[in-house]
Amino acid sequence: MKINKIIWIAIVIFINCSNARAQEETLEVNSNRLNAQLKKLSTFGMNSNGGNDRVAFSDHDIQARAYLTQYLEGLGLDVFTDAAGNLIAKREGKIKNLSPITFGSHIDAVPNGGHYDGDVGVIGAIEVLETMIENEIVTKHPLEMIIFSNEEGAIFGSRAMAGKIDQATLEVKTASGYTNGEGILRVGGNPDKIMEVKRSPEDLHAFLELHIEQGNVLHKNKLDIGVVEGIVGLKWWDVEITGLTNHAGTTPMNDRKDAMIAAAQFVLAVNEIITKTEGAQVGTVGRIEAFPGAPNVIPGKVILSLEIRDLDAAKIILMFKQIEAKAHEIGKSTETSFEFKPIDATAEPALTDIRIQDIIRQNAIDLNYSQKTMPSGAGHDAQDMAVITPTGMIFVPSVNGISHAPQEYSTPEAITKGANVLLHSILDIDKLEFRKN
Repeated sequence: MKINKIIWIAIVIFINCSNARAQEETLEVNSNRLNAQLKKLSTFGMNSNGGNDRVAFSDHDIQARAYLTQYLEGLGLDVFTDAAGNLIAKREGKIKNLSPITFGSHIDAVPNGGHYDGDVGVIGAIEVLETMIENEIVTKHPLEMIIFSNEEGAIFGSRAMAGKIDQATLEVKTASGYTNGEGILRVGGNPDKIMEVKRSPEDLHAFLELHIEQGNVLHKNKLDIGVVEGIVGLKWWDVEITGLTNHAGTTPMNDRKDAMIAAAQFVLAVNEIITKTEGAQVGTVGRIEAFPGAPNVIPGKVILSLEIRDLDAAKIILMFKQIEAKAHEIGKSTETSFEFKPIDATAEPALTDIRIQDIIRQNAIDLNYSQKTMPSGAGHDAQDMAVITPTGMIFVPSVNGISHAPQEYSTPEAITKGANVLLHSILDIDKLEFRKN
């Protein structure tokens, strides 16, 4: 009799577990609710051009945060703002003392920006939580949904978690007119306790970020999901070219030391070197200024910018050395000189966790979504979170690759697919025990 009872209990447990697995496998986010929430968020800061003026720490930012706080509290979540101004919603897991799975993005925008950069990751994360709640799915690990502060201005909130914030960062003025220190006070943070925000690898199980691509790879190739292999590092230089200022009318062409001619050759050389190098690296000359800047004067000095981005920091330096060598050749032939001044606005490459890449990729395949492994050419909060914990990033297509502009757009179908991949990836990560590197 006892044996039969034990067998019956075992059968019931097996059936319940099987049903739970089946429920998880067929689970989907509510597309209508997801996209309605995204549209609602866009009303906070929408300008007359249809763009988004919800810059960090502005009144629009505060209003949007208040709305989302109320919504998250309505879901029964524990909601609070940390000292760095990060808005965090927590849901307890089945097992106490396990580190949380974290996920989220940001809601601040560039001036006259779009309504999808950051917003998709935040609203997608909220929808994932709501889907779990209404389906009574409780993960082993606690869950933390994070809305990071001032991503666009200084990637502030995530850098605070990574322990990269100092007094100088607090004093930087943002697009809102407030410094970072003043701004986090406005949203409920505390600059005096900023160091308490720092997280260690033991504090977190993993981090995931859903985001629009902000490029045209996925949309152009009609792909659903980008599995981000890493976020590129970047290095900037000011390049100063010195020639000889002289009268444009009286100086023969073959007797000039024209800094602008040297600059033109340099721009072409950067493009040639970067293009001919194997890989997905990019190099850009985005700013140029001639001195004295008069139509009838041969420029004696030109200052321009150089930016190089790639997933491999060593490769960035290698390409720079090639560009530098070519610049000195140009200088010799044009009788000018080149000086390269590094700018303190660099970021190191951040590779995402291969195990999480595999999880994201497999979930896309299981959901019958097309996918591609790709780098991120733009910086994200995930870049700093990757320093702390195993990190993954999910891209959805940006129509025509437009971002940071009112025309920025991702379709409701694309956003829904990204949220579904996020949902199932979190559930899979919950089952894994990562050995931290």
